[in-house]
Amino acid sequence: MRDGPQSEARRVYYTLYGRLLEPKALVEAFRKVKRSKGAPGIDGQSVDQFEADLGTHLRQLREELQEKSYRPLPVRRVEIPKPDGGVRKLGIPAVRDRIVQQMVLDVLQPIFDPHFHPSSYGYRPGRGCHQAIGKAQLFIRRYDMPYVVDMDLSKCFDRLDHELIIRQVRTRVRDGSILRLLMQFLKSGVMEEGVLEETREGSPQGGVISPLLANIYLDAFDQFTRARGYRIVRYADDILIFASSSKGAQRRMSEAVKFLEEELKLVVNREKTELTTAREGVKFLGVVIHGGYTRVQEKKRKAFKAKVKAATRRTSQVNLQKVIADINPLLRGYAHYFRVANCQKELEKLMCWIRHRLRAKQMQLWKKPDRLHRQLRKMGYKGSFEKIRMQSWRTSSCTLAHMAMPKVWFNDLGLFDMSSIQTGYSVSGV
Repeated sequence: MRDGPQSEARRVYYTLYGRLLEPKALVEAFRKVKRSKGAPGIDGQSVDQFEADLGTHLRQLREELQEKSYRPLPVRRVEIPKPDGGVRKLGIPAVRDRIVQQMVLDVLQPIFDPHFHPSSYGYRPGRGCHQAIGKAQLFIRRYDMPYVVDMDLSKCFDRLDHELIIRQVRTRVRDGSILRLLMQFLKSGVMEEGVLEETREGSPQGGVISPLLANIYLDAFDQFTRARGYRIVRYADDILIFASSSKGAQRRMSEAVKFLEEELKLVVNREKTELTTAREGVKFLGVVIHGGYTRVQEKKRKAFKAKVKAATRRTSQVNLQKVIADINPLLRGYAHYFRVANCQKELEKLMCWIRHRLRAKQMQLWKKPDRLHRQLRKMGYKGSFEKIRMQSWRTSSCTLAHMAMPKVWFNDLGLFDMSSIQTGYSVSGV
């Protein structure tokens, strides 16, 4: 008799550790770590340096795992500035530890992921931001749930309770060697400015295994809301709870805060957690969702323009082809990510602004009006032309500049045109 879905959901795994000792698993884990790149850990060893003597390093890892003498090194603390101020603390494990974490991830993810809440989208295979946004739009528009609790968890990864993590993992995995390995990752410590700090709670952002452990941890919250019939969308620690009335949303917010703080020992940021509506706009993953349309968050647009400005400075002597090659990935990334928003006109305006900046830069590089006039003749224009100031931002938008460097000219140089991307792209939340 075959096991059905219910029996599979109850299945408990007792012997998994042996999978970590398979040479193919070690090699495949290294390949994944290499694809992810990443900085060295506290030992200073890069992925390339590890690969230079790959066979020896992998054999040593396998022996340590087989003899159960393997001990992870402390992670290296790195602070990344947040767009809204403050810093995000990352913990970078050594390459060898990332490989072991990757193997554990490859073993555990197929066990846990299929049973996670269907509205959980962060750090899951085949799922992403667009689907999370699509599900939020679905609840607001088709399910008519315009009242939304936007929950903010304060330092979620840093506050995960180690005992609760292991307890959650034990619901499906009883292999003591795997559980001990997970606890070693959690307790490995943090090295900051040469000082070793114990890690009594949390799973460091930057660790390969941390996103899965966070999802396992927060799945308890997901299932709590599911049992009460709440409609939610969660992307890692970004949580939206939907309701058809203000009173219902207030009640759900109160119950959710109580569960997160009392049962999961997390901290809800009261200042950033709010009840909002589709009319006001629901901020989520870089967009603002309204009842009939979705727009790009203003801070995301400003951050994008700041990056373009930095790459197209007129004072730089880098030629235009190199500048275009440098900004194209930025343009593609912005357009393809925000295609879920209704931002066609915005993309067109941004492209006009970008071409304006590029014209100004090219005129600065040409320096003299004669070079501009030569370009005009090359474009097929005849006669005499006015001499203009080549260093002026204003004149870079004049008729002569547009004639010498029309849109088609930039297309020929390979400039990616963001306005060519179809926006309002709907991704169904699976």
